[in-house]
Amino acid sequence: MTDTPKYTTQLQAGLGLVPETLKLLAAWEPGMSGQDLFKVALASGDFPAVTARRLQNVVTEAFRSRYLTDGGAPAKLLKAISKALSRDEFRSLCFLFTCRANPILAEFVRQVYWPRYATGVSSVSKKESLQFVASAVADGRTTRPWSETTVTRVASYLLGACVDFGLLGVMKTGVRPILTFRITPNVASILAHDLHFRGLGANALLKSPDWRLFGLEADDVLGELKRLSLRGELILQSAGSLVQVSWKLKSMEELVDGITKG
Repeated sequence: MTDTPKYTTQLQAGLGLVPETLKLLAAWEPGMSGQDLFKVALASGDFPAVTARRLQNVVTEAFRSRYLTDGGAPAKLLKAISKALSRDEFRSLCFLFTCRANPILAEFVRQVYWPRYATGVSSVSKKESLQFVASAVADGRTTRPWSETTVTRVASYLLGACVDFGLLGVMKTGVRPILTFRITPNVASILAHDLHFRGLGANALLKSPDWRLFGLEADDVLGELKRLSLRGELILQSAGSLVQVSWKLKSMEELVDGITKG
């Protein structure tokens, strides 16, 4: 049994950072550390409005934790596939990796955003974000007790990140409207294969909490896998609670190649 990850304030280094991520991916090469990337990005002149200190925080505190894990696998994937994806698809993958690096954002989306969406509520307020963060602190979910000021800041970061990733709209009358946010076949395929190559069996894959970031439960995921089988990327057999998947592709590189070639 693994320990539940503690919440941090790491989102303060950057919220969605989607345009910045594209620029940093262009500068990044496999094997580069976060510090190496900072030096290259600083010298590139692609961030003229950003101070050196701010750029270093973005690279070492945000980009590195999101995309340079697992030997840089997320960065390799995004760099290879970014031109073949729509803007929204690329943003959805950035959202996935950001949530993996920031459990507080992932749980906010799963516990606050999607339940409100499912019940037909049209917005999320700062009060609800504040309540979520305050409850987390009271439950001992943070690395250490947070001050009221920190709670307020983190609550704001959560809403801001959801805006950057397309889950929420701009503030209107004190609340942020919930936007339509759906997984596309390409993103579903990338996530399914990523989980498979991480060693998850079919049933564990269906129940991965990553799918709930997109509002999908196990039955919904099964529907996505059926659609992927029609695309020829896998062979799916399901009968009752028994699900078997035969994966045709042997690596993420093969998947990227297939999506890139259309």
